[in-house]
Amino acid sequence: MSLTNKPHVIIIGAGFTGCATAHDLALRGFDITVVERGEIASGTSGRTHGLLHSGARYCVNDPEAALECIEENATLRKIARPCIEFNGGIFIALDESDLAYADSFIEGINSCHIQVNELKPAHVLAQEPNLNPHILAAYAVPDGAFDPLRLALAFAATSKENGAHFLLHHEVQELMVDGQGNICGVKTWDRHADRKIDIKGDMVVNATGAWAGQIAGLAGVRVPVIPTPGVMVAYNQRLVQHVINRLNVPGDGDIVLPQRRMSVIGTTSFTVEDVDYIPVTDEQIRLMYERACALVPAIRQAHQRGAYMSARPLIGSSVQGRSLSRTFKCYDHQESDGVTGFVTITGGKATTCRAMAEKTADLVCRKLGILAECRTKEMELTSYRKFYLYGYS
Repeated sequence: MSLTNKPHVIIIGAGFTGCATAHDLALRGFDITVVERGEIASGTSGRTHGLLHSGARYCVNDPEAALECIEENATLRKIARPCIEFNGGIFIALDESDLAYADSFIEGINSCHIQVNELKPAHVLAQEPNLNPHILAAYAVPDGAFDPLRLALAFAATSKENGAHFLLHHEVQELMVDGQGNICGVKTWDRHADRKIDIKGDMVVNATGAWAGQIAGLAGVRVPVIPTPGVMVAYNQRLVQHVINRLNVPGDGDIVLPQRRMSVIGTTSFTVEDVDYIPVTDEQIRLMYERACALVPAIRQAHQRGAYMSARPLIGSSVQGRSLSRTFKCYDHQESDGVTGFVTITGGKATTCRAMAEKTADLVCRKLGILAECRTKEMELTSYRKFYLYGYS
């Protein structure tokens, strides 16, 4: 329940998008409560490989997502510097199929206004001696790496500085409906204290990513989200300093990403029905390993530190798998379903979470008649460490 005269918005989900939306709306003067069934970034956001996308990966087949990524790449570099490693990315060709893809790649890169530099293989190997020595071509792009937990916490900490409240380990079990059929709050289960808590608000934002369809179902509406997991494998040595991509159509095991003292291999792509149960199989791990060894043979001398997965919240369409767009969409359920007081934001990438939050906050403002501009594009985030200094609420 809001204790102020400010409009009260309840955000379900404390991943990248939920935390970024809390930050945006708190800056616009809203009273914010974020409800999360686990910890900060305990879902998909905490299980990403941490790639700050330049958009180069999508520039051929998904230019809309590529344009979103390159714009937000530049923004996050300004506002979230302590969370990012500014190492850059290199796309490398190892066979004739890769070389055949190069023309489409360069055309897509240029059309999406992504900076690219062709590199001589000898220059690349001097910088990255653990790469496959049989490089035929190489291109540098402004990829980077970020720490997933720190990025989510930085958005959350900044929102708390501006008055947002976080209720962690509170699982939403029902949406509250008033006498006119409007969504007016959430019924939650405090999983630590084993008690039920009702929270009323002027608007409920569904920012649960791959779980968005489940939460939307509580309102009797459908969101066409297709949970599409990707398995990642981490090894105990930092074998590359840049983000290494295979110069080809995106596929399994075609990225090697440096994360602190590790190398992380990404990623598979398949669909599931139960987003809460996605096993990681030995077959998937072996596939990732073999594909990654083609890029970085030294992985054969490293030891596996762990394997994990995250379910991407891709927007459903007539296509499937990797052909699904990585762009995002904000759903006004009053407009599409006649359900007031409820909006959903889903899809997208970690790199685009701030833009996703801006679109969502714009919609919330329009629906509640609030005139307040977005201020997140230039405002530097506070230290991620401060989230815990402030406590949970």
